[in-house]
Amino acid sequence: MKSGREIQRTVSLKKSPDNEVSRLPVESCEQYSSCSSCLGSGDPHCGWCVLFSKCSRQEACDRWEEPQHFNTRLDQCVDISVTPSNMSVTSPATQLTIRVQNVPALSGGVSCVFEELSETPGEVQAKGPVMCMSPSLRDLPTHTHSYGEKRVVQLSLRSTETGHQFISTSFIYYNCSVLNSCTSCVSSVFPCHWCKYRHICTNNLQDCSFQEGRVSNMEGCPQIIPTSDILVPAGMVRPITLRARNLPQPQSGQKNYECVFSIQGKVQRIPAVRFNSSCIQCQNTSYWYEGDEAGDLPVDFSIVWDGDFFIDKPASMKALLYKCEAQRSSCGQCLKAASAFECGWCTESRKCLLRQHCPAAEQNWMHHGRHNLRCSHPRITKIDPLTGPREGGTRVTIEGENLGLQVKEITHVQVAGVRCNPVPAQYISAERIVCDMAEALLPHSPGGPVELCIGMCSAEYRTLSTQTYSFVSPSFSRVRPEKGPVSGGTRLTVTGRHLDAGSTVTVYIDKEECLFVKRTNREIICITPASLSGSGPAPIRLMIDRAEVTSSETKYVYTEDPTITGIEPNWTILNGSTVITVTGTNLLTIQEPKVRAKYGGVETSNFCTVVNDSTMTCLAPGLVYGKPNPPEGALRPDEFGFIFDQVSSLLVLNSTPFTHYPNPTFDPLGNSGILEVKPGSPIILKGKNLIPAAPGTSRLNYTVLIGESPCLLTVSENQLLCDSPDLTGEQRVLILVGGLEYSPGTLHIYSDSALTLPAIIGIGAGGGVLLIAIIAVLIAYKRKTRDADRTLKRLQLQMDNLESRVALECKEAFAELQTDIQELTNDMDGVKIPFLEYRNYTMRVMFPGIEEHPVLKELDSPANVEKALRLFSQLLNNKMFLLTFIHTLEAQRSFSMRDRGNVASLLMAALQGRMEYATVVLKQLLADLIEKNLENRNHPKLLLRRTESVAEKMLTNWFTFLLHRFLKECAGEPLFMLYCAIKQQMEKGPIDAITGEARYSLSEDKLIRQQIDYKQLTLMCIPPEGEAGTEVPVKVLNCDTVTQVKDKLLDAVYKGIPFSQRPQADDMDLEWRQGRLTRIILQDEDVTTKIESDWKRLNTLAHYQVTDGSLVALVQKQVSAYNIANSFTFTRSLSRYESLLRTSSSPDSLRSRAPMITPDQETGTKLWHLVKNHEHSDQREGDRGSKMVSEIYLTRLLATKGTLQKFVDDLFETVFSTAHRGSALPLAIKYMFDFLDEQADKRQISDPDVRHTWKSNCLPLRFWVNVIKNPQFVFDIHKSSITDACLSVVAQTFMDSCSTSEHRLGKDSPSNKLLYAKDIPNYKSWVERYYRDIAKLPSISDQDMDAYLVEQSRLHGTEFNTLSALSELYFYINKYKEEILTALDRDGYCRKHKLRHKLEQAINLMSGSS
Repeated sequence: MKSGREIQRTVSLKKSPDNEVSRLPVESCEQYSSCSSCLGSGDPHCGWCVLFSKCSRQEACDRWEEPQHFNTRLDQCVDISVTPSNMSVTSPATQLTIRVQNVPALSGGVSCVFEELSETPGEVQAKGPVMCMSPSLRDLPTHTHSYGEKRVVQLSLRSTETGHQFISTSFIYYNCSVLNSCTSCVSSVFPCHWCKYRHICTNNLQDCSFQEGRVSNMEGCPQIIPTSDILVPAGMVRPITLRARNLPQPQSGQKNYECVFSIQGKVQRIPAVRFNSSCIQCQNTSYWYEGDEAGDLPVDFSIVWDGDFFIDKPASMKALLYKCEAQRSSCGQCLKAASAFECGWCTESRKCLLRQHCPAAEQNWMHHGRHNLRCSHPRITKIDPLTGPREGGTRVTIEGENLGLQVKEITHVQVAGVRCNPVPAQYISAERIVCDMAEALLPHSPGGPVELCIGMCSAEYRTLSTQTYSFVSPSFSRVRPEKGPVSGGTRLTVTGRHLDAGSTVTVYIDKEECLFVKRTNREIICITPASLSGSGPAPIRLMIDRAEVTSSETKYVYTEDPTITGIEPNWTILNGSTVITVTGTNLLTIQEPKVRAKYGGVETSNFCTVVNDSTMTCLAPGLVYGKPNPPEGALRPDEFGFIFDQVSSLLVLNSTPFTHYPNPTFDPLGNSGILEVKPGSPIILKGKNLIPAAPGTSRLNYTVLIGESPCLLTVSENQLLCDSPDLTGEQRVLILVGGLEYSPGTLHIYSDSALTLPAIIGIGAGGGVLLIAIIAVLIAYKRKTRDADRTLKRLQLQMDNLESRVALECKEAFAELQTDIQELTNDMDGVKIPFLEYRNYTMRVMFPGIEEHPVLKELDSPANVEKALRLFSQLLNNKMFLLTFIHTLEAQRSFSMRDRGNVASLLMAALQGRMEYATVVLKQLLADLIEKNLENRNHPKLLLRRTESVAEKMLTNWFTFLLHRFLKECAGEPLFMLYCAIKQQMEKGPIDAITGEARYSLSEDKLIRQQIDYKQLTLMCIPPEGEAGTEVPVKVLNCDTVTQVKDKLLDAVYKGIPFSQRPQADDMDLEWRQGRLTRIILQDEDVTTKIESDWKRLNTLAHYQVTDGSLVALVQKQVSAYNIANSFTFTRSLSRYESLLRTSSSPDSLRSRAPMITPDQETGTKLWHLVKNHEHSDQREGDRGSKMVSEIYLTRLLATKGTLQKFVDDLFETVFSTAHRGSALPLAIKYMFDFLDEQADKRQISDPDVRHTWKSNCLPLRFWVNVIKNPQFVFDIHKSSITDACLSVVAQTFMDSCSTSEHRLGKDSPSNKLLYAKDIPNYKSWVERYYRDIAKLPSISDQDMDAYLVEQSRLHGTEFNTLSALSELYFYINKYKEEILTALDRDGYCRKHKLRHKLEQAINLMSGSS
């Protein structure tokens, strides 16, 4: 006897009848995962190891010999039950009783495991049950609501001895509070109760306020009782009364009942009256729905009280809102409406109306209540068919209106003078009559219209059709094909005349029906049936309605079914599509032969072409091989055969073995798919499976194309040898075989050109010169060898340093790109957007750089000046005066660009209260500008490109006014996010305080091109007036100057507070606190500042050796003699750089310029922070070395771009999209674009590029570029030099995206264009789609636009002081007084209305004050 462990490895032995011993494997017990599958498997070696919860052999289970540790019978599986089996999520921890059977003694201890919620110790009782406490979900609020009404938790018992869970069952936590209706609450399988007055579901009756408010069954629920249709005529004022049950009476402080209707997405709330607990009425009101596409509209409604307490009602219960007139344009359609609608036909207005709406209803209103109700004036619109046989039986369909209300009203129907009997089953009231034709008794019936009468045949109840019906005699003369297989399935075409007559047709071949497909006047197509009488001719007969049509000469011949006798070759590749030749008999009788194969349940087929009656060629079917790796050897399909119409005997040809070999594969050319060869030299294409291991002489047919030219091939087992055609240059190689295409790569075929005589002479002369040069070089080389040896080591060292720096920089750039995007997106969450007020926003755009403009102040002036300005205001409100005034100013040479912008802004400020008038003037000025542009023969694309006229600046201001709301609601957010993202990304790396250059940048001009070593520190900052314990952690860099640190601290402490409302860095001191007493004030310059030669470096945190986690405080600056002395030099020397940096931020410049480093005039020292200006003569050799590879730092531009890409995309997508988060496109954009299109149409400008450019110049370039470049126009923020430089790059990209011209890029192109080169085509497609979508939107009428503009004027009319704006404008009247007066004299309209006189009055009043 072998030991147990040896038995485990043994396989059972068995003698076969031939006395040979065979080996059989024993089942593996581990494959069974449950007790029932383990003990039910019948495997005698396996049993259930209880405390380890596994199926195993006996010896693999510890302590198997102890009772119930190892069970072997199915009825010994462990069983478990829990009491109670559920509890509420609001209940406290509850003791559970768990009973388990068929387990060993649990004296070693157990614990109860509730999934990941908790694990509690179990107490094993004397008689076997286990007691343990369930966790309360009340203490775990995150686990409550997301699971709905119940959460099923697996409760498992874990053995303390083994550490294994050995049995589990389901335990339910139920949550009544998620059930929000009374019916769902009380019908729950759990003990839930409804609190009627609190409108909540609970398991605790104590939660209900009143005893009478508790509901525990369906009968007690407040609910609306379903009634028959609730019919509501649209537009009629009426109440709606509903039956109910248990309606609660609202208590004090609770709101009354309301009916809430949802009609076409709009919600209508109507007060309701509760008469008693079983009746409620929605008060008198009218309901309406848009459009007449539907005669009635089911409308969902609900009854609520106390605001949002819904009374239960069946979900299917709806009100039916209807319009009598909709879809009921005729009397018949009107009267066939349900009688409950109370619709009737008003004969006077010829409309379907309610009685109340029909004048003189007693006489004029036809309705269901009347006797002998009939609609007059029936009309026939269509009859079908229009031809039929004389024998009758044709079913004619007559469509029209007022065709009776019941079939019995159809008293008389004649088709072409022949009686036609109505078919009641197919009659559609008022709309359709279907009738069966009787036989035409006249031998030559001429045909004619349909005549019918409704009721009586008087004039107003009788009608004739406009279409006429004809009698024809169908016939046929031939069929094709003339023969086919006896199994049928041939597509037969019967040719003749009038074959589309009548309503039905049946084709019989012999006595069998041919399956109908379709018919025309000349042909009927059907599929032949199988012949019951075998092969031979069969007569053809047609039944067209009751007419029988035959032809004695026309026969169809059934032939014997085709057979297959051979297939050559009887193999293909896995993909199929190789040519096989099939031989057999009667092959010509098959119309669409196919070859098929089936493998692994998937069927494939391919086409065949018949050559003659005994031969056809087919493309072999492929096999769908489901496994990932291709098969190693040949495959046989499960089925192989032919689809020959309905010949089923050839579907599976088991007698013919057919084999599929693996597809050939090819290796790529060379190492990288490119191979260099000489012309005419052979090309070797290596591969596998090129010649399948099939018997016979057949081979695969390969075609190899070099470029477009085929080449001669020699095929061997593992390669194709190809004689290349006489070509040069790059040529793609393509291999075609069995429907497969392979492209192993590209050939570079280079030519050996023959040398001409002049070339040989030239080479000889060149060789002579080269020989002399070599001798000279050798002499020089000998002299230089010693020097070279000395410098070689130094150069090698430099190159090693250089190489390692390049590698490090590229690696850093890549790592930054991966990590920064995620960090940045997280930092941006929850930032509040500090939008400027409308007034500040418009002022910054209209008058950039001017803080306190006069138009914001009250005008303090004498009465006569005020009177003069009011007179001037009246003149400006005269369109002709205003246009003359503007055109005259623009004609003056001294009227500068600045003046034009100023006048445009002052005019828009003065006309803020009359925006509709300002828009009319603007349109006229733009039309004049377009006209002038075309007259001067300027290129049309230059229109609106620059601000050279008052109109262009007015257009900018017009968009500024009208897009303010759009900025606040939509575009402002992605613009602000982009600004924040740029600012945060720039500040993550070093920024030079003097030059404005940064490690992270989108602008090449502002990129630090050196390796700056820096470290991130976290400072604990005590805010101004802050106490200990209110510290804010702030991330800074140890290379930051003190002012930069203060800025970062202020940004963190005052996060979300507008820039103008927070302290400035200059007003604060930075204190470094070490211990309780030591406080050091840090400054950019002090006595510790380092000076080397004439360079003075600003102090940084590294200079002061500030450590990570240091405590700092922002305190109000103390003005003392010490501070003044220390800060004086720095403030003065830095002021030059600040002014230059501000200049570079101006909206006129899209490129930021770095300020020059100028020596301090008194001390002669030059300030620097991270990088020195490298144009100075005292530059060290080391600096030049660090500049040698500055181009490698350009990878940082890409890294920065990648980090900011999402924010740029979001902004562009918002601006160039017509639907923004549900809000519509601003009216101003559609209105102005339509105006430009209208102007282009008027001047016959059809070039789409010109129209595109006008729109781009008008909106994106005039408004959006300005806003993107200057976010401080929209938000209360501070824009630094580096942020400005990056925004300039984004703005330039925005401009390029709107352009229609293609930018040719090369290595010398500006980096900002190269940076976004791949994105711009995508952005351009957005812009084109945006313009296209706007063009498709419905036009805005002048009335709608005026209403919108009047509303804008009402909202913002008081933002500016009109008199102050007029006073500023009057300056130009004064300056160009004579020119303006002369212009008013010249214009006929102005003379007629004495505008010169009125202006002189104003001038005199003004001069009276001066």
